[in-house]
Amino acid sequence: MLRQSCSHWKSFSSLNCLPWLSCFLLCTATLLSTELRCARGMQVTSTGPQTIQVAEGEGVTLGCRYTPGTLDTGELDIEWSVLSPDTTQKDQMLMSYSSGTKYLHGNHALAKGFSFTAPDPSMGDASLSIALLSPAHSATYQCKVKKSPGVDMRKVSLVVIVKPSAPKCWVEGGELVGEAVALHCQSAKGSTPLKYTWRRESAGPVPATATQNSVTGELKISNHSQSFAGIYRCEVNNAVGAEHCKINLRANKPPNRAAVIVGTVVGSLLLLIILLVIIGLLYWKLNSRYHNDKEFSNEIREDVPPPESRPVSRHTSRSTNQHPQVTYCQVGGTEGSSFNEGCAHPHSSNSCTPVKCTPVEYDSKYGYAV
Repeated sequence: MLRQSCSHWKSFSSLNCLPWLSCFLLCTATLLSTELRCARGMQVTSTGPQTIQVAEGEGVTLGCRYTPGTLDTGELDIEWSVLSPDTTQKDQMLMSYSSGTKYLHGNHALAKGFSFTAPDPSMGDASLSIALLSPAHSATYQCKVKKSPGVDMRKVSLVVIVKPSAPKCWVEGGELVGEAVALHCQSAKGSTPLKYTWRRESAGPVPATATQNSVTGELKISNHSQSFAGIYRCEVNNAVGAEHCKINLRANKPPNRAAVIVGTVVGSLLLLIILLVIIGLLYWKLNSRYHNDKEFSNEIREDVPPPESRPVSRHTSRSTNQHPQVTYCQVGGTEGSSFNEGCAHPHSSNSCTPVKCTPVEYDSKYGYAV
């Protein structure tokens, strides 16, 4: 009887101790987790997308808020750097904060416009601000906060996207009814992927038979007709912006082929006639020049000057003194010559009329004057 009562007491005691044991284990686990959480130390608490896309020319803030642990008693050290895509290369240090002083590292273009967002980064905000973004700022940035023994870091990928420039629209083809026509749209600048979309602003939407390529910006019409005519608008866009251009597509009737053929034949004949006339004029001119040159060579020129006489010798000077003086006179409109004095003999009478004559001297070079 006693043994049975004792066994009942032991079973009752074990059942009453189970709730107290479970409560003790739960409290112990809670205390341990709290101590572990407190011992973890520095934590970067910023949240948000790990990849940020921003348009060129705008600004951005890369968040890096932190909370130090109770056991972190060392000196605060903050570092912002650009991670190299090649793991064998060193990362580039951009900015740092240590002992209450801000430092800007390097003179490269990537560090221009960088600054800490908070006036005092030691107050729990080590976020980085970048003004006037360019495609060169596209990189992976790392924020590292250290306060011994705690340390934590955060990585953010920044992608700077260039907005598309205003596209150029043009028509390929003669815009003739019944022929193939293609509308083109192209933007010179812009980060890929670029998407092109054609819409018709007049006469309803784009006909279903027309096919457009959103990558190349081409709108192709295989059989042009009046139903395709109208004002078309092309819009190009990417993740940060959009631009557009417009063009007026006409539907022209094809020209009369018979008239084109006749005009071509007539034009060819006129051109041939003009060439023949030019060739005939050239032949006539060259032939005339040849005959003129031949006649000119056969003529005797009368204006050739007389040959120069030889120098005067002593014999010539002596003979000059021996020549009598010759005089010339004129009687009644007729010329006559005599030595010293002469007379005229007219045909009507035998009388002699004395006349006054002017003596002429002898020239040693040319002789008497004639």
